Amino acid sequence: MEEEKVILVNENDEQIGLMPKMEAHEKALLHRAFSVFVFNDNNELMLQQRGLDKYHSPGLWTNTCCSHQRDGESNIQAGKRRLQEEMGFVVDLTESISFMYKAPFDNGLTEHEYDHVLLGSYNEDPIINPDEVASWKWMPLEDVKADMASHPEIYTEWFKVIFDKFYEYINVNS
Repeated sequence: MEEEKVILVNENDEQIGLMPKMEAHEKALLHRAFSVFVFNDNNELMLQQRGLDKYHSPGLWTNTCCSHQRDGESNIQAGKRRLQEEMGFVVDLTESISFMYKAPFDNGLTEHEYDHVLLGSYNEDPIINPDEVASWKWMPLEDVKADMASHPEIYTEWFKVIFDKFYEYINVNS
């Protein structure tokens, strides 16, 4: 099976090429990504604990799902695809904010992403893919924010960036 490729972009999110995912992370090249945030009717966020065998950030808590767009795939199409692959359901998604961040990891890889935040609503339990997701839970945003302040080491880097800089864009009740 051919290795998944990511879409390399410039700082205006314009596609400039394709590269195997691991190579892009080894070279710390800017590439397109997305982060899905799914809320229930109680304004609780569905969090996932990343699978324990993930190539970076294994076992850390993060937003509902995230990944990389495929060539020719819209942000919404990619978000729905990955939501189904990781969490076992699909919902309508809307685009919120996008931002760039760079986070080096202890294993020599670096996430350097142009991340698109996508929002959705769902009230059922997911059917998680155990190859991708170790666990999940619903949490009110204020509780996530407080827990992240007390225990930042259990959350992914991009999730912390979103909470730190873009909280008002994900807090649907603000």
